[in-house]
Amino acid sequence: MSAEPLHVEASTLKPKELEELTAAMVKELKTVFDPEIPVDVYELGLIYKIDIADNKDVTVDMTLTAPGCPVAGEMPGWVKEAVQRIPGLGEVTVNMVFDPPWTPERMSDEAKLELNMF
Repeated sequence: MSAEPLHVEASTLKPKELEELTAAMVKELKTVFDPEIPVDVYELGLIYKIDIADNKDVTVDMTLTAPGCPVAGEMPGWVKEAVQRIPGLGEVTVNMVFDPPWTPERMSDEAKLELNMF
């Protein structure tokens, strides 16, 4: 089973611009790692949704592998810092959500391979 696709919403951005922003976000999200697991937050499936407003403000909904994760207070900040490195974006907001709960099925095949879960 492969990871669920990243859900990106934008209303009036041109398809090419949205594609470029999505690629840039994925690239930056892949620089943020869960310190207890040697896999980035994107491949782990911790990023549930990204909304890009008309003014390029960005809202990211993310979760953790477990609600009691020791870096729960820090990881949203790491995600925000990573997304803010993309030129031309407005305000970046990161929301921590736990519904639906994260499960290993959300991981990409790459993450499962890295963690020897095949």
